[in-house]
Amino acid sequence: MASIFETRKKPFMAAILLLLGLLISSPGKSVAQSVGVCYGQIANDLPPPTEVIAMYKANGIERMRIFNPNSEILEALRGSNIELIIGVYNDDIENLANNAAAANVWVQTNIKAYLPDVRFRYIVVGNEIKPNDPMAPYVLLAMQNIHASLASEEIKVSTVIDMSLLGSSYPPSTGSFSDVATSYINPIVAFLATTGAPLLANVYPYFSYISNTQTIDLKYALFTSPGVVVRDGNFEYQNLFAASMDALYSALEKVGGANVGVVVSESGWPSAGGIAATIENAGTYYNNLIRYSKNGTPKRPGYLETYLFAMFDENQKGPEETERNFGLFFPNKQPKYQLTSLHDKKEIFYGCHVATNSRAVDNQTRKISCTIGGRMLWTDCQ
Repeated sequence: MASIFETRKKPFMAAILLLLGLLISSPGKSVAQSVGVCYGQIANDLPPPTEVIAMYKANGIERMRIFNPNSEILEALRGSNIELIIGVYNDDIENLANNAAAANVWVQTNIKAYLPDVRFRYIVVGNEIKPNDPMAPYVLLAMQNIHASLASEEIKVSTVIDMSLLGSSYPPSTGSFSDVATSYINPIVAFLATTGAPLLANVYPYFSYISNTQTIDLKYALFTSPGVVVRDGNFEYQNLFAASMDALYSALEKVGGANVGVVVSESGWPSAGGIAATIENAGTYYNNLIRYSKNGTPKRPGYLETYLFAMFDENQKGPEETERNFGLFFPNKQPKYQLTSLHDKKEIFYGCHVATNSRAVDNQTRKISCTIGGRMLWTDCQ
């Protein structure tokens, strides 16, 4: 089967809910399962890291991904209690693979120097490395050297793939890695299975949709299909994200990775610059993705660790205009979409705490409609 995936890469008048800081209970204990947000920095107009960390905390965002070691960000994270995914510069991978001493220095400089004040969750070696990339032969070796240098079972070492490594993805049960990818990914999956680390994957239904608008319905990509779109054996799919994830799970099973977890290290939708790139669509996607991450997929139900891309619009990304418009916030720290948290069980609209059966916000009058006692009422925002 051919793959349906494509290699990737004003404010909204109706309030959009980004349900960050999810609280999920398990028997005997409560565990905070937070939706994370990627903190990209390919821009020249972003607020300083201290202000960004304050924004994460103020908005209940408990997990962060950064793409390379940045001492200013790491210092700002001290004592924040934010869990962190930290990346390795692609240019450093070969040296870390060939030189165990260099891996020791990297770990000492970028990890151990900040413990225990910074909560490292994963170290990522390589972001979307392709099997034919010059760095590909060094990724696993660098992962192994960093893992050995850590001497810690708490911090896991992994890599990030994109969905182009799949040679088959439809229907999801046929998911498998391409022939070109197997020699690269199979040993990595074996390493992850041995160490108990998850595979990280960047999953973008947006790019799948725009590459095949004749076949993929926009509602299927936005989680808004009214009914089942794909039936695959006992599993039914109403959204492309779930089908994408289950295709990846199927591919992992075929190479000995049935017990390897997957973390969605990036997923998002642009608000401008291309096909279907609007504030409305982006807000719908983020809102539904956050809700969906609580429940997992038909093949693997349960909480799915997910990181939204990204915290800010990044004005130096490209070449496509859409690449500059994935932010949850504008660089001036103003939100595109209203943020809320399930910690207090209330939704926040422009400073209003209202019942969860609210209907709409009028940005001109700054009034919000709520259904109370069967009647729709408009109330002032404070």
